[in-house]
Amino acid sequence: MRTSFNIPDDVVEEFDRVWKEEDIENRSRAVREAMLEYIELHSRLEDTTGEVVALVAFDYRHHDVIQELHAVQHGYQDVILNTSHTHQGEWCLESLFCRGAAERVRELIYRLRDFDGVRRVKVMVIRDGEA
Repeated sequence: MRTSFNIPDDVVEEFDRVWKEEDIENRSRAVREAMLEYIELHSRLEDTTGEVVALVAFDYRHHDVIQELHAVQHGYQDVILNTSHTHQGEWCLESLFCRGAAERVRELIYRLRDFDGVRRVKVMVIRDGEA
């Protein structure tokens, strides 16, 4: 199947540099691998149930979304234990330490990913009894 995406030039340039550095045969192969990794990550997040502890880290352009992000975080005070925030120019890096029902933490993650001003959301999750 052929498809097209709107991706900023700097992201495509960096992606091309990385897959070539890793000696992957072509961009299509690299995109397939990235998509499969994304699907695997999403499936693990979807399959998680019960009580979890999670670290949710995300970066965003401060002036674009700060008020809306704070409103979302206030709506999830039941699972956010604490936060850490740092600035790098107009960009911010924030981490949320969470504990609570997997479904509730998952909702928070999806809300954060919904913002155009948020560039990436990364998640680490541990469940009770997980080795």
